[in-house]
Amino acid sequence: QVHLVESGGGSVQAGGSLRLSCAASGRIFSGYIMGWFRQAPGKGREFVAALRWEGDSTSYSDSVKGRFTASRDNAKKTVYLDMNSLKPEDTAVYYCAVGTPRLLADTRQYLYWGPGTQVTVSS
Repeated sequence: QVHLVESGGGSVQAGGSLRLSCAASGRIFSGYIMGWFRQAPGKGREFVAALRWEGDSTSYSDSVKGRFTASRDNAKKTVYLDMNSLKPEDTAVYYCAVGTPRLLADTRQYLYWGPGTQVTVSS
């Protein structure tokens, strides 16, 4: 099994930047997909980005494409989410997850989740 812990959340002004980290421990298989999701108050969990543990394939939701960048450091077993040009609507708890989903945005297809980290963007 895999244990995930997010970090790097905080409060920033609109237009600012923030880097989130997701540290993983346990068995990481080469075929795993690492995903980033977020959940705003009163809303469901929303897909943000995903990348393969091995390979160059990266996917983003339309709402963050061009502003957010997902990356990884396999040696450190860590996945990153670089967030730029932040908007108030980006305010949410951000979660990382791992699994073998066929539909990247389907939360039910991910096996393990971190506890989340809060990101607050003020106007």
